[in-house]
Amino acid sequence: MSRLGIHSFVWTNGATQADLEKALEQSAESGFELIEFAYLRPDRFDIDALGKKAQGLGIEIAVTMGLPVSADVSSEDESVVKAGEALLADVVRGVRDVGGKTLGGILYSAHTKYNAQPTDRGRKNSLGAIARTADLAKEAGVDLVLEVVNRFETNMLNTAAQGLQFVKETGSDHVTLHLDTFHMNIEEANPAAAIRLAADKIGYFHIGESNRGYLGDGVIDFDPIFDALLDIDYQKNISFESFSGAVVDEALSLACAIWRDTWTESMPLALHAKSFIDLKRDEAARRRATNARP
Repeated sequence: MSRLGIHSFVWTNGATQADLEKALEQSAESGFELIEFAYLRPDRFDIDALGKKAQGLGIEIAVTMGLPVSADVSSEDESVVKAGEALLADVVRGVRDVGGKTLGGILYSAHTKYNAQPTDRGRKNSLGAIARTADLAKEAGVDLVLEVVNRFETNMLNTAAQGLQFVKETGSDHVTLHLDTFHMNIEEANPAAAIRLAADKIGYFHIGESNRGYLGDGVIDFDPIFDALLDIDYQKNISFESFSGAVVDEALSLACAIWRDTWTESMPLALHAKSFIDLKRDEAARRRATNARP
């Protein structure tokens, strides 16, 4: 069965080492087996200590991030692309050094709202940067997963079909997709069909509600999603993601348009998410067993 994780931003904005260590403890306390961190800058955090603490708690680490405009690998400016590749290489090394297994997020463009479609040259720059980063990630033992997000956060990969084509064009066997129910609810005509389409090219999966709050308190129909994950025999990590301005910093609130808080207390949200996801997985398994009966 998939390992169930939670984003550290449920617990903290991650400003200090103590914040991240506390998030590890809270994740373990609430029954999660994985924590998802944002980019861990080695000049700000004791990576070795975080890795050892996670190992002691039995928590796996994943890292996700979005590139800044100054390091956009889909830019036509070669200096910006080089900055992006250098940043991605640093992050791969950081994930390796903390003992993590996965690097995901918006790695192929900046995390921003664009005012134009990608150019051919920009797309080629992005493909090349991701292919080279995949080589580094493979050598480091880190899975490279590209998050497919909505049109307001990238202009490159908004649907699973676009993601599959991009992965194919990288020419790498070490690049897979990172799908997210929040984004799929905006962009996919049928999220469950998108999951089945991507199938074994899904390397990481986010569970998030349409309003970024409590699961079940929005409009996403999770039953078909969990049925589809079961149909493709998805065994990789599933992480819960939710943001509140009461916890995360202003920069992320602006990037993700968190204009109102759908929650303010972390532990009740986390415990509810764990119970909700466990319930939906169990219900999908029961539906499968019932439908299989003669």
